[in-house]
Amino acid sequence: MHRYHTPLDLVRERLPERPVAIVRPDAVALAARWFQENFKGDVFYAVKANPSPWVIEALVSNGVTSFDVASIPEIELCAQHAPGSRMAFMHPVKSRSAISAAYFDYGVRTFAIDTHEELAKIQDATGGARDLNLMVRLAVSAEGAAYSLSGKFGVDAHEAPALLLAARRATQELMGVSFHVGSQCMRPTAYQAAMSQASRALVRAGVFADVVDVGGGFPSVYPGMTPPDLAQYVDSIDRGFAEMMVHETTELWCEPGRALVAEGSSILAKVELRKGDALYLNDGSYGSLFDATHSRWPFPVKLYGERDGEVRQLEDGLKPWRFYGPTCDSIDHMPGPFWLPEDVREGDYVEIGMLGAYGVAMNTRFNGYGDTETVEVADAPMASMFGLAKRSIASPRQDSQNVVKLSRARSKKRRRK
Repeated sequence: MHRYHTPLDLVRERLPERPVAIVRPDAVALAARWFQENFKGDVFYAVKANPSPWVIEALVSNGVTSFDVASIPEIELCAQHAPGSRMAFMHPVKSRSAISAAYFDYGVRTFAIDTHEELAKIQDATGGARDLNLMVRLAVSAEGAAYSLSGKFGVDAHEAPALLLAARRATQELMGVSFHVGSQCMRPTAYQAAMSQASRALVRAGVFADVVDVGGGFPSVYPGMTPPDLAQYVDSIDRGFAEMMVHETTELWCEPGRALVAEGSSILAKVELRKGDALYLNDGSYGSLFDATHSRWPFPVKLYGERDGEVRQLEDGLKPWRFYGPTCDSIDHMPGPFWLPEDVREGDYVEIGMLGAYGVAMNTRFNGYGDTETVEVADAPMASMFGLAKRSIASPRQDSQNVVKLSRARSKKRRRK
């Protein structure tokens, strides 16, 4: 992977013709260390947010060695780039062949369920194994989330007790509860409310949970979406956990995706045409800008271009723009608004920030586009939940190398696959 100090250095040296994924491993490292230091339990990275090998390696180097996986390719990715790591197959619906391969070929022991049928499938595909860690996913309220994830998965409150009891009887190992309050959750108290729902389900079932998995949903910062400090989310989880009817040995897990990697990448796209208030780019909704299209998120942007014989960052005379991607599909439209200088020209470059989560992960090859190069830079992200944008960045690589493993506020109880 080529390395540059800043994206501007890349533009000056290369004038790239295809989109470039600009990655910042130091931003991922800082986020990983924050969760290690502040979350009082086990951190499982949700691989779906960004399955790039450099992400997996950066997380492992900074203490995150457990992974929430949803498919065999994700399991294979973690096995290759994080050998010996813990993996939890947290997709509530899995094929029999995937369950069998995960269990027998990769040693995965943790599986999520939200139906009796899925439990029976897992038992059959593992040959009636009793050394399973079974996580019952509950349907909970998703108020305050940018993406509600409550419609597709999760057992309803009135059906949860029977499934919890069946899961307890099916394993000699860990039985737990999990839930997801929704992606980009803007209300810290949503976790405490969901934990209260989980506690009521456990009481009705008459069982204790060995694990409480609060899932993902931890937010990042985007224009127009500045969430509360992440410490408030941890405080809410701590209060909810203290109020639950659980054992002293019950483990606490989380599955952050976006919060760990959003700051770790941006996309550099070339302006192919200026047309009215629209800029036509060589990347779009079928590439790395899915959220900019379908959720209409106005990601932060910077403009680089040549003026008076010098390639530089352009900042004067900002106005709102909208983007079109390179495909022939009219849905390939990102309404923004994206605030860039009025003097945008064909051949300029737009850096679109905060795309480490669900950016390159959503890339397709539709219409023959989607071929993206990856380079590493040493500058700070455009925004940060962890203060990186305000820190000295003279030597972020040295800062990463000097990291020592942070002590946990709460000791691990048991280490299981």
